Amino acid sequence: MKGKKAPRGYLSTVLGVKCPRCREGDLFKNKLSLGLSKNLDMHRQCPVCNQPTEIEVGFYFGTGYVSYAMTVALTAITFVVWLLTIGFSLEDNRIFWWLAANAVFLIVIQPWLMRISRSLWLSWFVKYDPNWKTNQQFNTERVVEDQMEGKQDIHKAIIEK
Repeated sequence: MKGKKAPRGYLSTVLGVKCPRCREGDLFKNKLSLGLSKNLDMHRQCPVCNQPTEIEVGFYFGTGYVSYAMTVALTAITFVVWLLTIGFSLEDNRIFWWLAANAVFLIVIQPWLMRISRSLWLSWFVKYDPNWKTNQQFNTERVVEDQMEGKQDIHKAIIEK
């Protein structure tokens, strides 16, 4: 079929920080940059399918665990790569060079890790819907409007649709 593109895969959705429901809309307002203050500014809802990005109060607290697990995994990978390519020795401080290089590497990619962990966390709770244009959105019963500062308009817009 001409004009119809294949749906984005799960991994490219998470790594591309796209909406898990439609796999098209951007989760974040800004592209990844060195200006750290705007790296985590998320849309309140997907610009394409109107999926809320914060399902409940404190929803993204769990992303700390995801980010930690990714950091441990990357540290293990750099350890193995360093071991296989350079090796470790206490005689010439190679292990300390690895520690320093790994610390710098993790600090540099931390903004990316935080965005990916949010994208991954959201994708575990919001499932892909290939028919999102015709299907009704998930039930937002967990949203407590009094605690969601400024979120009342989003909830009302969802109910009205």
